[in-house]
Amino acid sequence: MLRQLSGQLAGLSLLGAIFLWNCQATPELVQVQSDASARITAAASTTTTQDQCDFNPANYPNPNDGWKLVFSDEFDTGDKPSGEKWTAWKSGAFNNELQLYRPENVSVASDNAIITATREATAVTGDTHPWDTTPKSFSFTSARIESNAMFTPTRTEGQVRMMARIKLPSGTGMWPAFWSYGDNWPTNGEIDILEARGNADQHQVYHTNYFYGRRANVNLVQNAESHIYTSTSLMSCYHVYELIWTKDFLRFYLDGQLVDEKTGGYIPNLFGKKQRITLNIAVGGLYFNNLATSDIANQGIMEVDWVRVYTKK
Repeated sequence: MLRQLSGQLAGLSLLGAIFLWNCQATPELVQVQSDASARITAAASTTTTQDQCDFNPANYPNPNDGWKLVFSDEFDTGDKPSGEKWTAWKSGAFNNELQLYRPENVSVASDNAIITATREATAVTGDTHPWDTTPKSFSFTSARIESNAMFTPTRTEGQVRMMARIKLPSGTGMWPAFWSYGDNWPTNGEIDILEARGNADQHQVYHTNYFYGRRANVNLVQNAESHIYTSTSLMSCYHVYELIWTKDFLRFYLDGQLVDEKTGGYIPNLFGKKQRITLNIAVGGLYFNNLATSDIANQGIMEVDWVRVYTKK
């Protein structure tokens, strides 16, 4: 999710697709071409790429594999995400999105963080975005929470593993995301672990991406978006989305299966750049093509069972 729109609209084009077939098949990860800014690599074949509805195994990742838990929230206490761990936005955003982010649109219930995007009966007023306090009228409200802790691979902890178990919102115009970014976008990078376009016909596809630039608001990465097609619904099932981030690659997993790997390009420039985890539902905006406001769903709900971050040498 672009934190702020660059002049190039870079990264919004299709780069590749990975199909996850039924458990009897032995599928191939599709080899896709790329430019110098972001190269997607994939094994010629794999034993299984089966995603699993309501995936939530015990002892995952394997505690014997050297992963050290450095951050977690199981959302099992209180009625709001912990203020010690999360900050909720109180403004609009970017990319021609239609929502006003408010803390009251996120709650904790049934051991989940619940983010609700809603069409308001009467327009509400709020800041245009966090760096522009000009009052603006909004027809939709939603929530965006960001971790207070920030993460990056280092020379001593060379791998960072970010994971979340999520059930996505349904409904046209919903734009849920699980991602990370650093300050002065995109100079400290952005990694999109999950983005999806809410649509009644697209319950089984999501996207990965990354961004980087040497100057604020100027993205250099192009054509890094990958489309991941799944065999089960992302809206009626929980799935575990994760990223392993090192100096040399970004590996994306769904339900324990490697579905995308990005190497080369500007990925080495992300090393050592601290990023915060972000969870949100945007509404409308440039992620959609020719979307009429009247066609947008009245409500979308994103359920987050847990978020965990591990590091490893």
